[in-house]
Amino acid sequence: METNEKDAKEIIDDDEAMEETDEIEDTNGKNDIDIIEKLREKQKELKRLGEELAKKSEEYDVLYDKYVRVSAEYDNFRKRTAKEKEGIYSEAAADVLSHILPIADNMERALQFSEAEKVFDGLKMIYAQFADSLVRLGVEEIKAGGEQFDPSVHNAVMHEEDESKPDNTVTEVLQKGYIRGDKVIRPAMVKVVN
Repeated sequence: METNEKDAKEIIDDDEAMEETDEIEDTNGKNDIDIIEKLREKQKELKRLGEELAKKSEEYDVLYDKYVRVSAEYDNFRKRTAKEKEGIYSEAAADVLSHILPIADNMERALQFSEAEKVFDGLKMIYAQFADSLVRLGVEEIKAGGEQFDPSVHNAVMHEEDESKPDNTVTEVLQKGYIRGDKVIRPAMVKVVN
């Protein structure tokens, strides 16, 4: 009897072991399905990420192309502006010189005369022509004599004491100053009362 009980116990143990094995096989089969589903999900996610990467790559290419074009346009603009600047300066200088050269011609003519009175008359005419050229160029003389001292348009090089005149009054213009619009070309050199 002991043998039968022993055999029965072994059979029962074997049956239990078989059931556990079946459960493991069922679990493994279920695990395989879960793994396959997870792999499919990962493949879908990889496909989606690949599509996003391709889209972003296209966007990058478009933006890079725009960047290259804008950079080239800016470089061309910079070069064109520099060239125009040089042209404007040349044209302005030529315009100024076209107004001044006739004065040089008249000075040469005045120097050809040996009579003092004719030279003086010639110089007066040249000065009048020069003043007219300055007016046509928009240049004005800075008013200074008897005016209140203004450091933005006057350059005080001498001071004097004179109680008959108010302080900071320009008493003498040593060199005329000129202005064009708001731009001071040369400040007037003046003597001022302290």
